[in-house]
Parts: sequence; structure tokens; C-alpha cells
Amino acid sequence: MSSKVEIKKTQRNPLTQKALNGQRQLSGAHNGHNGHSAHGSHGANNGNNNNSLKPWRISNSNSNLNLNSNGSPLSKKLSRVSGSVALQNRLSISAQLNGDIEVNNNINGNYPPFNNSTIPLRKYSLSDFEIGRKLGKGKFGKVYCVRDKKTGFICALKAMEKKELTEFKVEKQFRREVEIQSNLRHPNCLRLYGYFHDQTRVYLILEYAIHGELYRFLKQKRIFNDVAASHYISQMASALNYLHKKHIIHRDIKPENILLGFNNIIKISDFGWSVHTPSNKRTTMCGTLDYLPPEMVEAKVHNEKVDVWALGVLMYEFLVGAPPFEDQYKNTTYKKIAKVDLNIPNFVNKDAADLIRKLLQYNPENRYPLDKIDDHPWILKNKVYWNNPKYSIV
Repeated sequence: MSSKVEIKKTQRNPLTQKALNGQRQLSGAHNGHNGHSAHGSHGANNGNNNNSLKPWRISNSNSNLNLNSNGSPLSKKLSRVSGSVALQNRLSISAQLNGDIEVNNNINGNYPPFNNSTIPLRKYSLSDFEIGRKLGKGKFGKVYCVRDKKTGFICALKAMEKKELTEFKVEKQFRREVEIQSNLRHPNCLRLYGYFHDQTRVYLILEYAIHGELYRFLKQKRIFNDVAASHYISQMASALNYLHKKHIIHRDIKPENILLGFNNIIKISDFGWSVHTPSNKRTTMCGTLDYLPPEMVEAKVHNEKVDVWALGVLMYEFLVGAPPFEDQYKNTTYKKIAKVDLNIPNFVNKDAADLIRKLLQYNPENRYPLDKIDDHPWILKNKVYWNNPKYSIV
């Protein structure tokens, strides 16, 4: 069976952990259009009047901010905003979803305008937000920390050019991503509160994660301690188990797509390659090369177990500092993955190594169940220390 190929290759030197400081070179038109790279790298508001401590504010005027690539200041763009639509806390689900994704007419009070079902939905435009520091930049737009002028609610605003989405022919993929993410209700999945648009752009209102990409901390620390790593793996397993019960496959798990919020709570942030598939059978080859499972490398039909494999790769990278099958040559990486040529260093905890091996099984059906991960000895031994600041990576 033929399969579409959309691979993002990680450029890392397999011989040295210094390669963690290198950036991943991504290919594929869809890269990064709904994450927020470097998200939350600035401090949170602590009540101080110093504007430098307020990530949504750079100065008393927004005129020096730029939401587009042609250099027009924000003040000019505010005057051009037109035709904004009602902000929707949920999107209409297409027929293919078959009602499997939970739909909630309210946002459970997490976003102030929607904590009461009797309150009509507001109509939003760019001028309704106080726009602050840029959190990141993706292929199709930029992400800013913003504050709702009416409610004071702080969130992230992703601005994407309609023209670019059309030129790269990702409208359908983008629509699918928004449909999926806007209906997720899990503490470890980044919330998409809603959207609005004007003549030239689509704006996504996203949850703000204060500490940004987990990958940034991995570069700084080189490896995570067992306590922090076990906490993150437990949260990832919970989020992925939730997604799979909704018949959603993420298909692009990696540190760059995980954000870190308060209290070491992680958020899966990029659903660009996610798909809702009640049949659980897919053929598209996609994701990041170092995280591909054997069934994708061998062009076989895959299901939600690809995320379980990716979780094993993620755990290995947390504890070792690089993916297990990484090589400077792409074909060698393919061969290592297909053979499950797994070598776990001796410094990795014995229980951790056991869980990695159970996740990285060639046969998808033999991979360790997500709902049993919290009962694994490695998780249980470290769980009692999760709230100890001594082991925090922040």
C-alpha cells in the first residue's frame, strides 16, 4: 500500500550530546503553525508594576509591535481589522468525527467570558487584546502573549496569514487540527479557546504556558533526573490515553511539541499531524524521523500505537540526552528503527530501562499499555518525590 511521506528530520550529531544545542531542521509545509515556540520564556506577572515583568506588555503603546512580515506596525493593522466573527469556544465538528470528540458548550470557567452559558459569545477582533511579547514564530505565523482588555485574561495569540495557508495547501489539515484541539479537555493538552479572523489572517486564542518548550530545558540540562522524567512520562501517558479513547492519534510526539506550565504540568501543544480515525488505521508517513516507529519506516498501516512508541523514544531522550536510533545518516536511522537496534547506557536506572524496552517493541500490540504506566515500578518509586522542588528542572 502506498503511503504519503512527510518527514521532519532531526539534525543531531549522534556522537556527542553537544548536538542537543542544534536546532531540529524540519521539512513539510505544515511545520509549527499551531505550537508556540519559546512559549512563555518570559516571567509571569507577579503583581509588580514593572512592565518588564508583564509578558503581555512591552511599552505603553502597541505601535512598535508587528504582527505581519511586511513591517507594518500593529497600530496600522488595528485600523484595518474587519469582519471578525464570533469567538467560538468550540467548533462545529465535521461529519467524519461521528460525535466521538466530547463537545462542551462552555469552557468550564477557564476562560472568563465563557463561565456562564447564559452569557452570549463575544465578537473578537485584534483590538480587543493588549498585545505583548512575541513568544515564538512558526512557518505560518507568530505567537504573542496577550491580555484580554475586558477581562484581563492572559493567553497566547497565534496570528497566521491566510495567503500562506492557501499557498502551501494546508487549509484542510489546518481545519482538522483546529477541530481536534478546540474540543480537547485534558490538563496535559494545550487548550485552544477559540478563533477569529479578519481579511488577511486567522487568529487562534491558545492557553498560555509560562515556561515554554520542554526542549529548551532539555538543551540546558542535557538529561533529566528520574523524578522529573517520570513525572513528565506519567502526564504524557495520561494525555495520550485520553486522546486514544477519543480515536485521536497525535503522530508527532517530541520535546519541541511539549510546553511546560506551572507546577511542572506539561502540555502537548502541536496537533498539526494529529488525526481523528475511528478505524485506527492510517497509512500516511509523517512526524519526526527519530521518533518514527518500525511500521511507518516499513510503510505499513499504523494505528494509535505509534504514539506509544514515540513515548518510549521520548523517555529515552529525557534520560540519555538523544533519541535512541539517531544517526547522522538518514538511511542508517531507518535501519536501526526497523531492527529496534536499542542500546540503553548503563547509567540509566534499571527500572527505567525496563519501561523503555517495553514501550519500544517492534510489534505494536506488544507495546506497554498506557493505562498501566503509572503502575510501573519506575513511576511508583519516583512519584513520591514529584512535588519536591529539589528535583524540579525549572
